[in-house]
This record gives sequence, structure tokens and C-alpha cells, in this order.
Amino acid sequence: MAEAKSPRKKTSAAKASPKTPARPVAKAAPAKKAAPAKAAPAKAAPAKKAAPAKKAAPAKPALSRADIEAKKEKKKNAALRVAKKTSGPRTSPAKAAPAKKAVAPAKAAPAKKKSGPKADAAPRPKPRKRPELSASTPDAAALRRDGARELAKLIAAAGLDKKAERIEILDIGEKVDYADFLVLMSGRSDRQVRAVADGVTEALKEQGHRPTSVEGMQQGQWVLVDYTDVIVHVFVDEARRYYDLEGLWMDATRVPFEAPAADGASPASP
Repeated sequence: MAEAKSPRKKTSAAKASPKTPARPVAKAAPAKKAAPAKAAPAKAAPAKKAAPAKKAAPAKPALSRADIEAKKEKKKNAALRVAKKTSGPRTSPAKAAPAKKAVAPAKAAPAKKKSGPKADAAPRPKPRKRPELSASTPDAAALRRDGARELAKLIAAAGLDKKAERIEILDIGEKVDYADFLVLMSGRSDRQVRAVADGVTEALKEQGHRPTSVEGMQQGQWVLVDYTDVIVHVFVDEARRYYDLEGLWMDATRVPFEAPAADGASPASP
């Protein structure tokens, strides 16, 4: 008896048969290559300058105790000097403070002289006072005035001998205390003024009278010869008109004088 074929084997064989073609598998599309991303150029930040390294301070040497004490003493002395300068000198309580000196009153400024021709050439006599007379000789003042009057006449005669012009003797003894008489005379030029002044001083020296001072001789515009009780003024005509001492002493008494007999001159009148 023939063996019957198992149906299970049949089916399995049928599956294995090549009659049923297999479906072709679809090929996968190749993947696109991604474009490389462009990186933006990064801006480099400017590099900061490195700060210079600070120099290390040198280590201070340790001070000894003696140095510290000396430093303190120096500071103390400096503070004492400053205190003395600001506080002024200290007065001891036992000693009384010296009295302050009286302040002299301020001197009044001299009046300005009027400017004019050759005003700078005028001599400036120093103010002075004659020595006081002794009270035991009441007639000494009268005797001195008589001697001064005779001296003024001698001066006028000497000036006349040197061709001086416009000679005048003014009595100012009762108005001022620095002289008794003024003798005024003129010359036509500075050369003649110097010659007249030299002639007066030389003539008076021969008779024992010497001047205490002579001023203005170099300029020759106004020469002043001082005989203490008698003052002589020798002017150039222009300077005499400008200073006008006759007008200044308008109320002074004019003293007449006579020229020497040898000259044959008549008594001079003011």
C-alpha cells in the first residue's frame, strides 16, 4: 500500500517554488551632501596694554631706639621754634614791660617850588639856628647885630668892587631866627656871578671872615654864601627876577651903604 503524501509537505514545497516572482526592492535615493556652513570672520579685540609693573618700594631699614628718640627730639625743637615765632617774645611776670617810645609826629612835606627857567640850578641852604646868647650879657644881641650890619656893608662894598649890580641889604633880624641881614646882588652872566662870589669871599678872608658854606658855584646861576649872621645871594639877572627875593621881603628894612673911598663912589641906595 502506497504511502499517502502529507499535505503539509506539499504546502511547504509550494512556497519554495520559484513560480511566484519576488517584487523588486526600490533603491533608496542617495542623500544630498549638506553645503558647508560659512563661518563669519570673528573681529579680534585689540589687545590691552599691560600696565607697567610697579616697582617695589625699598624696604626701610629698621630704626634703632636711639634714632627714634633723636627724631622725636628734632620734631619737638622745630615745634618750639615755630611757637616762638608766632607768639613773640615772652615777658617775665616779675619784670614790667618797657614803655613804648613816643612816635615822633610826621613832618609836613615841604612845599614844592614853582618850576621855571633854570629852577634846578638854585641852591638849597640847610635850615639852621644860631647859638643862643647868654642871659648874663643883655647887650650881646645888640652888639652882634651891629657887627652883622658892618659885615653886610663890607660884603656889599666887595661886590661893588667886582662890578656887581643892584646891590641891596635887607634887615630880616626881627622876622627870622637864622640870620640878621641878607645881601642881594646880580651879575650879567654865570661867569660874572662866579667872579663876584669869589671876589667877595677873598676880600672877606683878608679881613678875617670866612664863610660857613658856599653853594651853587658850579652852576653860576644863584650862588649862596653863608656868613651865619649875614647871607649873601649872587644871582644871574633872569634867576633874580624869577625868584624875586625883594618881593618876598617887601616889608624888610633896606640898609644903605657907602662904597669904599678909593672907588670914588657915592652912597648906594636900594
